Amino acid sequence: MPDSTTARAAPAARPLMPTGVGYADGDYVPVEQLSVSVLDYGFTRSDVTYDVVHVWDGRFFRLEHHLDRFLKSMAALRMAIPHDRDAIRAILMECVRRTGLREAYVAMVCTRGRPPPGVRDLRQCRNRFMAYALPFVWIASPEKQRSGLSAVIATRPRIPPQSVDPTVKNYHWLDMDRALFEAYDAGADTVILPSLEGTVTEGPGFNAFAVIGDVVVTPDSGVLEGITRQTVIDLCRRKGIAIEVRPVTLAEFRDADEIFIASTAGGVMPVTRLDGRILGNGAPGAVTSRIRDLYWAWHRDAADTTPIAYED
Repeated sequence: MPDSTTARAAPAARPLMPTGVGYADGDYVPVEQLSVSVLDYGFTRSDVTYDVVHVWDGRFFRLEHHLDRFLKSMAALRMAIPHDRDAIRAILMECVRRTGLREAYVAMVCTRGRPPPGVRDLRQCRNRFMAYALPFVWIASPEKQRSGLSAVIATRPRIPPQSVDPTVKNYHWLDMDRALFEAYDAGADTVILPSLEGTVTEGPGFNAFAVIGDVVVTPDSGVLEGITRQTVIDLCRRKGIAIEVRPVTLAEFRDADEIFIASTAGGVMPVTRLDGRILGNGAPGAVTSRIRDLYWAWHRDAADTTPIAYED
């Protein structure tokens, strides 16, 4: 038995918060306590950028790609925070570690903040950084993914990129939210918005893909350059699956052999009904299924995953 004068009690383990952990201004709090002032321009003007990365089986997937995009988005909006890349990575890690979650949805957010009282000069705003980790979020449940989603093409066009750059991840979602009600009214699960020019853009939180013959196609502009989108492009090129990144007309999209969507919140998800038309035999197609399997297999690649040091 250790001598009583030298024995030390083991430190008590920190209680985990599996419903979510948030970070702001140096403090980690239950995610429900994370807040934004109603005077923050992120709230009053939607002047904010963010990024979302997921954790699967205790490892971030392509975290460095998400950090690249977040830092690039902040620079595009002339935002700056008192955290460098390494510090942001550490904060995200700590948010997840404090939840104990092995599968998580993790966000980093930068708002414009507030200017001094009586001032409206954007240059005098103190930009504000927040982060949080939640249980994994699915755009489509695993059950829905097995059967396939139903979607419609909206009558409402996407905000043109000349007005709001979609490559800077943002919360300008009113066009997509209103289009979603078109889908709901039609009894569909989700919606894909056209451009003003009559080509396919994207949907609420996801990129769109079609399989035409043996070629995968996806829009080349007017969309967020999603990390999952890029992962699909990368794996197609690695595995010899023909892929084209180009304008996709609504007509060819509607007539596609297969359709799928891609998002950090759910990965590769098949669409088996578009505007009431059943694709194939009403089940996920062979190309979509192969890409989906390859996508999840990639999560075992140590080169593109970052393990989290959980507490014992």
